[in-house]
Amino acid sequence: MREGIRELICQQQDMEVVGEAGDGEEAVQLVEQLKPNLVLMDIAMPKLNGIEATRRIKESHPFTSVLVLTAYDNEEFIFALVEAGAVGYLLKNVRGQELVNAIRATYDGESVLYPTIAKKVFGRLQLEGKRESTVQGRIELPSGRELEVLRLGAEGLMDSLRKGWVTLKQDEE
Repeated sequence: MREGIRELICQQQDMEVVGEAGDGEEAVQLVEQLKPNLVLMDIAMPKLNGIEATRRIKESHPFTSVLVLTAYDNEEFIFALVEAGAVGYLLKNVRGQELVNAIRATYDGESVLYPTIAKKVFGRLQLEGKRESTVQGRIELPSGRELEVLRLGAEGLMDSLRKGWVTLKQDEE
């Protein structure tokens, strides 16, 4: 798979493969040494998975873009990688030209999501938005006991005002 991707990228006049890693630890080390503009990352890798490798790369090289190319469309992985700093998420059944276009778009600062991945992301965001608006739209009225405490407090203040124990300071203009 890596050989095919390398060939595809090398055929592009505006792209160059500067390194390849066989595991997540090596990927982090190579980014440290080579400082590439973009990293094409998988999730399932020996020694260090793609999520943790992405997190480490973004911590030490925030301007290096990470584009995920994987076989996994599990929501847990998608959101973990986005939280780790990935700016794109593609599935390995993407066509060659789509991958090249995604690499260019990611390099230009855009985010790229495979259509089924985008559907999952938007679905989760819409669900969270509904939860948030429901919570924000809910007005909680004071309980009976809270109303009683407020009433007693107000009566006590009024009593204190009548007896002269408390005076209200008015703003001076």
